[in-house]
Amino acid sequence: MLPPRFLSKPIQLLVWTLGLVSAAQAQEQVLNIYSARHYQTDEALYSDFTKATGIRINRVDTDDAGLLARLKSEGSNSPADVVLLVDAARLWKAETENLFLPIKSAVLEQRIPAHLRSKDTGAGSAWFGFSTRARMVVYNKLTVAKADVDTYEELADPKNKGRICLRSGSHPYNLSLFGALYEHLGAERTERWLTGLVANLAREPKGGDTDQIRAAASGECSVAITNSYYLARMMRSSKPEDRAAVEKLGVVFPNQQSWGTHMNIAGGAVARHAKNRDNAIRFLEYLSSPTAQAYFANGNNEWPAVPGVQASNPALEAMGSFKSETIPISAVGANLPKVQVLLDKAGLK
Repeated sequence: MLPPRFLSKPIQLLVWTLGLVSAAQAQEQVLNIYSARHYQTDEALYSDFTKATGIRINRVDTDDAGLLARLKSEGSNSPADVVLLVDAARLWKAETENLFLPIKSAVLEQRIPAHLRSKDTGAGSAWFGFSTRARMVVYNKLTVAKADVDTYEELADPKNKGRICLRSGSHPYNLSLFGALYEHLGAERTERWLTGLVANLAREPKGGDTDQIRAAASGECSVAITNSYYLARMMRSSKPEDRAAVEKLGVVFPNQQSWGTHMNIAGGAVARHAKNRDNAIRFLEYLSSPTAQAYFANGNNEWPAVPGVQASNPALEAMGSFKSETIPISAVGANLPKVQVLLDKAGLK
């Protein structure tokens, strides 16, 4: 190919222009996110990050199991830089399968409480929680007294026989609750608790958390276990039937006189084979900022993971303050293989 000085001026201009385009493309900052968060209000999180940093976000949205399977199949060829998951059990599982890159960040270590991030084994933490949700109890005020369901242990008491409804016992939200109870109660008492819970079911587990709330309000059962943000959505709903259902229900944050209510998390990590590692860390640090934490609270009715962040959400405010559990989320995950064995023994599907 002839040097540019031997080309005609129009060709020289074209070569020069293409060179600028190529340089601009090389300098463009990007971030590839694999996300299991499917909340419309999160769009502001991504757009605000791009506005503030100039880093363009490419996103793959699917469920947690699909994301983990994809990461494993892609291996070192994966384009993922950041992974966002919505359950402690799944974060723990991904860490044990070596899908995350541990990182050190003074910002994240200062903002995210130790029990809401993975242990630092020397290389850094593998994942961080950015929002929390309570695994709480709702009950039909016409048929159940609050004192009968104000601890998790009482859900397995014979006084609540035929009252309980819940989603599949093998769903990660329930597995995380069971893993926490295992940490508090030990193997023998957890097995007895699961057996009692099965004996108290009003029907076979089915549906999601919103279905359990509606079943408790309608009388199909009278006590339900749910994540707090599902109830908050119904409290903020414009549908009369949702508001009417909520009016029939009492709300319990269990175990206020002992270890506190079980808290699950949504969190994020840098992917093991991230090609844009610095951008990934910058994004995770952004998720711990007051602005992003407020989006979690106001958008999807989750409590901020960062202490002291002020976010105005009428549904969360109406639920009131409560004592939350502070055992390490990583310990909950580590209990899951043992919990699975107990679920099989108890016959909880």
